[in-house]
Amino acid sequence: MNPLLSRLQPYPFERLRQLFASVQPPAGVRPISLGIGEPRHATPAFIEQALSSELQGLSVYPATAGMPVLREACAKWANQRYGIELNAATQVLPVNGSREALFAFTQVVVDNTQPGARVICPNPFYQIYEGATLLAGATPFYAASDASRNFAVNWDAVPEDVWQNTQLIFVCSPGNPTGAVMPLSEWEKLFALSDKHGFVIASDECYSEIYFQEEAPLGGLEAAKKLGRHDFKNLVMFTSLSKRSNVPGLRSGFVAGDAALLKSFLLYRTYHGGAMSPVVQTASVAAWNDEAHVQENRRLYREKFAQVTPVLSRVMDVKLPDASFYLWAGIPTELGMDDAQFAKELYIHTGVTVLPGSYLAREANGFNPGANRIRMALVAETAECLEAAQRIAQFIEARTR
Repeated sequence: MNPLLSRLQPYPFERLRQLFASVQPPAGVRPISLGIGEPRHATPAFIEQALSSELQGLSVYPATAGMPVLREACAKWANQRYGIELNAATQVLPVNGSREALFAFTQVVVDNTQPGARVICPNPFYQIYEGATLLAGATPFYAASDASRNFAVNWDAVPEDVWQNTQLIFVCSPGNPTGAVMPLSEWEKLFALSDKHGFVIASDECYSEIYFQEEAPLGGLEAAKKLGRHDFKNLVMFTSLSKRSNVPGLRSGFVAGDAALLKSFLLYRTYHGGAMSPVVQTASVAAWNDEAHVQENRRLYREKFAQVTPVLSRVMDVKLPDASFYLWAGIPTELGMDDAQFAKELYIHTGVTVLPGSYLAREANGFNPGANRIRMALVAETAECLEAAQRIAQFIEARTR
């Protein structure tokens, strides 16, 4: 067996199952889960129709590079969304969701024959970053988010010797779990560091279309263009239809950016077997070419967060995020509970599931930046999320009077 498998940490949801293994929600109360970030708004009917209308695609082997019409649709969307020009043949590659692409891309970029190979992850983070790093034979460095700076990652705290050995850095903007969006000044800092040390930037942007301000979140390629970096050197963005179009089961997204990196990535994927089904490609074209359903989806999230956030902000340290569908909430210190204890007691007494923040982070320098926080995924319908928020508020109020 690959000895690197032993370095993998249990996934957050496995830890949550273990936490709840010996307990039950109260009898007669309908359980509500805010634990998993799985979109639950209805899939648009036109995407379902597109998926079922091209079943003849099942009779052929798909090309790993994807159909030209899909790459063109992705490039067109990127131009409309970010104002960037992409060569659909060399700078765009369809992938089976951002999760598998982030993992596979790490295997392409990391050269584990180099001593001390490092990959920098934000902390807290999406655990695929860590797993991909470990299985590539590199060592992760956890760069903590700073709550006092709207959960911006403190890049200045990364030691110089770590930068010197860094081969890849993950950026998640809008962030999971914090919802923070990285500003242009931070991008400029990372680009300068990339130029100095030669590392690649993987920009995970799967939450980019769920936001609460009028201005859409800044993307990595968009930031590069604003700073005159038109070749997108050492930069690849990852995006997905899962959250944007409520099709997590479609497993469809694309990567775009540095043509040289994508050429190597395509070679890897050709051997890895990462081709997307033609049936899925046809449905994906329909999804990328339509914005009306995205605007409606965003409206639903805005309405939901506007109702839920005030209920929780009365009893917790929480506010409307920049973007994404998560609330990243601090637990009142008066409760005398850590985040895992809080999640367990909340489930026992209210039937509401939330994810302990410490499960989404790693302790570094004696500190876990997810400690004493919880992540709530507001993915269900508004009424269900509002009921969950009211139960949480009542649970806290009963213990802090």
